Amino acid sequence: MTIKERSIVDKLRVLLEHYSHCYYVLAHPEVPDAEYDRLYRKLQLLELENPDLISTDSPTQRVGAKPLAGFTEVRHTVPMLSLSNAFSENDVFEFDRRCRQLLDLDVVQYVSEPKLDGLAVTLIYENGRLTRAATRGDGFRGEGVTQNVRGIRSVPLRLRGNDWPKFLEVRGEVYMPLEGFIRMNDRQRINGEKLYMNPRNAAAGSLRQLDPRISASRPLEIFFYGIGEVRTDRISPTHFETLELFATWGFRINSETRVVSGPDACLESFRVLSESRMRLGYDIDGVVYKVNKYNEQQLLGNLSRAPRWAVAHKFPAQEELTQVLGIDVQVGRTGAITPVARLAPIVVGGVSVSNATLHNRDEIARLDVRIGDTVVIRRAGDVIPEIVSILTSKRPRKSSPYRFPQRCPVCDSEIISDDQGVILRCSGGLVCTAQVKQAIKHFSSRRAMDIEGMGSKIVDQLVDIGFVQNVADLFSLGVDELEQLERFGKKSAEKLIRAIDGSCQTTLPRFLFSLGIPHVGEVTARLLANHFHSLESLMRSDQENIEQVADVGPAVAESIIKFFSQDHNMQVVAELQKAGIKWPIEAVQAGDESSFVGKVVVLTGTLASMTREEARDILIKYGAKVTTTVSKVTDVVIAGSQAGVKLKKADEFGIEILYEDEFRKLIEEAVLSLDER
Repeated sequence: MTIKERSIVDKLRVLLEHYSHCYYVLAHPEVPDAEYDRLYRKLQLLELENPDLISTDSPTQRVGAKPLAGFTEVRHTVPMLSLSNAFSENDVFEFDRRCRQLLDLDVVQYVSEPKLDGLAVTLIYENGRLTRAATRGDGFRGEGVTQNVRGIRSVPLRLRGNDWPKFLEVRGEVYMPLEGFIRMNDRQRINGEKLYMNPRNAAAGSLRQLDPRISASRPLEIFFYGIGEVRTDRISPTHFETLELFATWGFRINSETRVVSGPDACLESFRVLSESRMRLGYDIDGVVYKVNKYNEQQLLGNLSRAPRWAVAHKFPAQEELTQVLGIDVQVGRTGAITPVARLAPIVVGGVSVSNATLHNRDEIARLDVRIGDTVVIRRAGDVIPEIVSILTSKRPRKSSPYRFPQRCPVCDSEIISDDQGVILRCSGGLVCTAQVKQAIKHFSSRRAMDIEGMGSKIVDQLVDIGFVQNVADLFSLGVDELEQLERFGKKSAEKLIRAIDGSCQTTLPRFLFSLGIPHVGEVTARLLANHFHSLESLMRSDQENIEQVADVGPAVAESIIKFFSQDHNMQVVAELQKAGIKWPIEAVQAGDESSFVGKVVVLTGTLASMTREEARDILIKYGAKVTTTVSKVTDVVIAGSQAGVKLKKADEFGIEILYEDEFRKLIEEAVLSLDER
């Protein structure tokens, strides 16, 4: 290729990206479609003649040529947290009060943004070019969907301008416009293919197609709303200024975004968007309020799964009428009995609803809901269907109050109540197959023992056939048994056996969480492990000692005592340890010499030798309390490359700063110290 032809290719790519930006992002086309198509074909021909010049950021490479075998797992360096919800004006005032109190301010400035009902994604740009995209997943790990995201026309493959950071991670929401959703479903109906219930499901299903060509054919759009990891010394001081900067780089920003001050202005933006939501052309289910200034966001910090500096104010749920066809009870993982109303199917807020939770026995009594009743159904928070009220005027004459069953519908064991009589449980424990199945599914899940491939259908088969009666039985499974399962060959069986064996190397917090002790979630499991250091120490402790653990109250402590006082639970724990499950020492014992015992530590920047999650686990293992916010109570800040505001703040407060090589040296010294003992 001549220098002239190379120059033509570069100019064509820049020009086509500019025209795409005008059409898909700005909604102001500069040239007719025919002119765009002519230039596109010219570039395509030049690339075919010179394949060595084809690059991933070329407009011709938006759509992949081959279907994917599956999605790869992507670990988020900066977690994609969910948002706390506000359902009333009082909730918004309370959110503002907490922000003002923690920041010691009279008025807080917020950014008000429409809360899109779509699928959250994160995109990484290196040297201005899109290199990776992933779904939110569980907030810590998602699925790699780079090729499918390339097919969304409003996603820039190459950033505009030249003042962007060399490494930039942006967050956005993929959605499907209402017009495109209707058009796509019409086409699906004509072709006899699957119809989607609502635009959100359509967007999620379209983005997760293994064939990128199918994904690219769907009418997907995206709005960008936030930032993840960024490697630059120049950081905008506010969220809104960052969004304005995004727009100059070619990212599509929602035009309904506003800067507001105080809760009254937040509520006014909520009122305006509530009234105008039908004209937007896409679904929103509320408004998000974010503290605008980044330094104030950092002072407020995060909870375990949600930031303190943002809240999602949800629109009132939609309501519809339907009939109760029956009332069933479901048995949960811990034996809790939950009544569920079976309903005549009805569409509420764009979603078909055929079941609604009745919560517990008291709720049934309060509502006096009966089979045959006409009821008002609402999707609480636009998500969970619930019965709001009963239309007694339409009640059948011969109806009778519902009687709660006295025996478990799965194992016929007696149903018992807790001390307050509110929560009913099956007394069958590990003999109840419903509890066994749920316990195994929880035990195998990603955040627990992480047995890859142990899916829900496999667990159902293992229990139904009788190969597995409790979680410990998983570790005695053989290839011959697994080959008897549906669609299981020798290779699949061997792969699952390797995954089961590999899960034996775990951590004490994961193991405690995997046991499914009522009220013991991931955070509580980690606190218990860090306090007691060993499983044996926890099992020997009484309620008073357990309540000394931070954030553990009487109900949680009592639940732990009850769990370890049952012989069948202790037998399962013993069998699991006998099967080879083990973990490293979770934290140093009292008197051990560790630089991190009792210290409040913050991680910032990018570590070269490990992820932040791995560093966090190491710190907790050696006695530290890891937080996300630098404040006057912070003892140590561990800084990697490209550390920004948190590092500066640590310097201002006179907080000890450790760089990665110093951090690794201290950890190595701690390991040696333990080995010597």
